[in-house]
Amino acid sequence: MNRSPFYPQFVETLCRDCGSRPAAVLEACPACGSSRVVRHQELHDLAIAHLDCDAFYAAIEKRDRPRLRDRPVIVGGHHRGVVAACCYLARARGVHSAMPMFKALEVCPDAAVVRPDMKKYAAVGREVRAMMLSLTPLVEPLSIDEAFMDLSGTESLHRASPATTLAALARRVEVDLSITISIGLSYNKFLAKIASDLDKPRGFAAIGRAEARTFLAARPVGLLWGVGPVMQRRLARDGITRIGELASVGEDELAARYGKIGRRLWSCARGEDDRPVDPNREAKSMSSEITLDEDIADSERLRPILWKLAETLARRLRKTGLTAGGVTLKLKTAGFRTVTRSRRLNTATQSADRMFRVAKSLLAREADGRAFRLIGIGAHDLVKVGRAHQADLFDAIPGDGDLDDVLGALHDRFGDDAIVRGRGFGVKLARHGPSKLE
Repeated sequence: MNRSPFYPQFVETLCRDCGSRPAAVLEACPACGSSRVVRHQELHDLAIAHLDCDAFYAAIEKRDRPRLRDRPVIVGGHHRGVVAACCYLARARGVHSAMPMFKALEVCPDAAVVRPDMKKYAAVGREVRAMMLSLTPLVEPLSIDEAFMDLSGTESLHRASPATTLAALARRVEVDLSITISIGLSYNKFLAKIASDLDKPRGFAAIGRAEARTFLAARPVGLLWGVGPVMQRRLARDGITRIGELASVGEDELAARYGKIGRRLWSCARGEDDRPVDPNREAKSMSSEITLDEDIADSERLRPILWKLAETLARRLRKTGLTAGGVTLKLKTAGFRTVTRSRRLNTATQSADRMFRVAKSLLAREADGRAFRLIGIGAHDLVKVGRAHQADLFDAIPGDGDLDDVLGALHDRFGDDAIVRGRGFGVKLARHGPSKLE
């Protein structure tokens, strides 16, 4: 339920449980008795939404394992791994994503730890996506469990406002998939994303035009799209820590201080964002990584593991029809310091061999005696296969792409160990973490 000084007495309403529109002054829906009534002055005029599945991985595991329903659940690797996701009970105890597993179990020792099942999560994610697409073709996926939607002009099709249609979608997800989603509704993507975090889990919140600047004014600048820790420190040095302070500075002055991002900050601070919901948005990067069973300093031992990760990454690139314009090596030291090194390629590739050779040369520079607890390889500057350049003379050996395709098909059908190239013999990645697609 939205309660805010921005909302006048006579506002638009919506019962999330039955779809009716009770009087704004009523505490509960007279049709079904639910207290989950959304109230907002512009509720039925807004059409841009951000949908986020609540504690997605953990919610699916609780759904499939009823005995875990009332327990804190952590999804992640073994004792040397990190937390991939956790339920709200675990979050209340101090657990969060990317936390080392041993620390998570220190603050929440009674948690049930479940290894990730990415195939299962992806299947559920596709089901949620299909439900979204049944309402509008303008769905922009952000990850396996979240997306933007633009329902502008769908009122006549669904005979309901976008808010009503979204509430019905949330009910359908709960009934059909036994998980919950949170919805943020606004007039642009930036504010819709913020709204979806205001009322979690199983939430529904809206931010309208009339309140946007006042709503943002007291919020920290870190809430703005693209403002990370480095930019926050830079703004703080200039005496800017709140969005309202940023909004008071002229656009040209911000551009002079911070360049192109200064104009974007000026717009966002005023609640402006002209980015459309793009259903054809392409992923920017993809990666595969593993937390090692023991710290390893010897590059001879790391290289076969890196090769297996490169094979996994190449297979995922082929499945998604993407090619890599650059390669990134990721390492995490025994002291939990993350090291990343990248190199652009002359021509885009899907070749495991070519990506491995680049990552191997990057690894050679970093293997200086330090012990590493994690190693990963990433592909960035991704391009659709049809738009990629043909491989140059220095790409993988002729026919290597065909060989990758054949081996990939065998792995898909019979498992990763069905056939193994020599440099990866004896290496198993049964404990590697989920791939990342951004």
